[in-house]
Amino acid sequence: MAIGTATDPYQPAEGRYRLTRGAITTLTEFDTPFSIVTRGPLIVRDIDVLGEAARRVEVSVNVSIPTLDDRVWRTTEPHTAPPSQRLEALRRLAAAGVRCGVGMAPILPGLSDDPDKLREVVRAAREAGAAFVWWNVVNLRPGTREHFLEHLSRDWPEELERYQRLYAHTAYLRPAQTADLNATMSELRSAWVWEPRHAPPPRAATEPETASQLSLELAS
Repeated sequence: MAIGTATDPYQPAEGRYRLTRGAITTLTEFDTPFSIVTRGPLIVRDIDVLGEAARRVEVSVNVSIPTLDDRVWRTTEPHTAPPSQRLEALRRLAAAGVRCGVGMAPILPGLSDDPDKLREVVRAAREAGAAFVWWNVVNLRPGTREHFLEHLSRDWPEELERYQRLYAHTAYLRPAQTADLNATMSELRSAWVWEPRHAPPPRAATEPETASQLSLELAS
C-alpha cells in the first residue's frame, strides 16, 4: 500500500484528525506492507506505530528532500517544513528502526540539478541514516505547466526560455535529456554503501487459519 503519492499524508490537519495514524494502525493489524511519502516532520509523532508496523510487515518511509538550497526550497515549496527538519525526522525514524530514505523529487533543471547541490542532499541523507535514495525530474503536465511557468517568469526569468524549450511538446523530459543527471545521481548513490533491504521475520501463528481470505489487488 502506497500512502502519499497524490497528496501529503502529514499536512497540518493530520495533527488534529490523526487519519494517517489510524491508517497505519489498521494496515499493521491486517499485516499489510506499506510505504509513505511525506514532506512533513509530523511523521515523528507516529514513530511508535511505525516501529510496531516495521516489526510485523515491510515498511518504508520516503522523506521528500529535493534540495537543501534555501532559496529554491522557500520559493518552490512555500509553507512546507525546511529541509533541516525533514532530515531530523529521517534521523529519528532511522534510529527507531524504521527503514527510510530520501526522495529527491522534483529536481529542477538549472535550479537544483547542480552536481554539488545534489551531492549535498545525498550526503545529508546518508548521514541521517537513509537506507536508499531515489530521484525524478520535474514533469509539467497541463495545468501544472502554466502555473509553474508563470511563477518561474517571476522568480527566475532567466530560466524561462530553457523550460519553454525543454517542455515545448511534452510534460516529461526524454531519456537523452536526463542522461547526465541520472549518471551523476547514480555515481553519488554508489559512493555510499546503502543498507540491504530486509524483509520482516515471519510471525508465529497465534490462531488457526481462516477458511477463506479476502484478496485485494491494487493497480496504480
